[in-house]
Amino acid sequence: MDLADAKGLWDPEPGWLNTASYGLPPRPAWDAVQDALGAWRAGRTSWEPWGKATELARGAFARLVAVPTADVAVGAAVSQLLAPVAAALPDGARVLVPDMEFTSNLFPWLAQPRVNVRAVPADKLAGAVDAGTDLVAFSLVQSSDGAVAAYDEVVAAARAHGALVVVDATQACGWLPFDASRADAVVVAAYKWLMGPRGAAFAYLSPELRERLVPSAAGWYAGDDVHAAYYGPPLRLAPDARRFDISPAWFSWVGLAPALDLVERIGVPAINAHNVALANRFLTALGRPPGESAIVTVDVPGAQERLAAAGVRAAVRAGRVRASFHLYSTEQDVDMAVNALV
Repeated sequence: MDLADAKGLWDPEPGWLNTASYGLPPRPAWDAVQDALGAWRAGRTSWEPWGKATELARGAFARLVAVPTADVAVGAAVSQLLAPVAAALPDGARVLVPDMEFTSNLFPWLAQPRVNVRAVPADKLAGAVDAGTDLVAFSLVQSSDGAVAAYDEVVAAARAHGALVVVDATQACGWLPFDASRADAVVVAAYKWLMGPRGAAFAYLSPELRERLVPSAAGWYAGDDVHAAYYGPPLRLAPDARRFDISPAWFSWVGLAPALDLVERIGVPAINAHNVALANRFLTALGRPPGESAIVTVDVPGAQERLAAAGVRAAVRAGRVRASFHLYSTEQDVDMAVNALV
């Protein structure tokens, strides 16, 4: 699908520059949720059509990040999907993280009293990996400032020292092309750049890593055949990453599947080019050097109040205004923000 044609599928009010907080649904996603809610209210259908959306979304996500569908688990949140990885770490394991890492990819490690966590500046992460590192956990794109991690360098350093690699790609997946299979685990909350309702998340779990993990939250949806896993023993879990699934929040997945379909049809490279061009238009107009991210931060006195007065919705993170640009963002949105800040 051509990007120009796709733009007509959103209905944003001018000035939304905050996809890093939550994405806006395309019309097919919004309509799918409204239809499902109407069917739920009237009792017109069973749940199976809603469940099918989960599997459509799982497949689409796998294709977006270049991994087999069998290696993708579905859940509700990043920290929930990371919990079995953190719980499987041995006593004394040493985890390396960026010092400004979003806490959904930090608290799971810190919550393990037998694990040692060391934090370093994000741009020093690859160089800080050493023979004592057991796991490196980092965001592919930092939530606080939009910095894009040196993925290749960190993975290479981790592999050289036999460390696991865990990536939170929540702020990247949907606009930044990457190969999830290079890591051991990649987790993504789908309500930002993938533009689904909150309550849906994915995890790529490599086959080698899965052998170390216990699916402690397993329920019927983790069964080898979900329709034969309703009642009674014995344990009969899926042989692949589905054993780490939790029962899906139906309407979140109903809305996510059409949004992912649209991302696939437009293509992540085209989305990347559009988003980064708008981010750089914003930076250049404010006298800042261009970058490579769809998320940018600026330090302008009174910026939050000035943007709000102009009807621009952005965020403040780590004391700086954070603006984020996605498919539905326009040059007019950028110019609204620039005019408010100069």
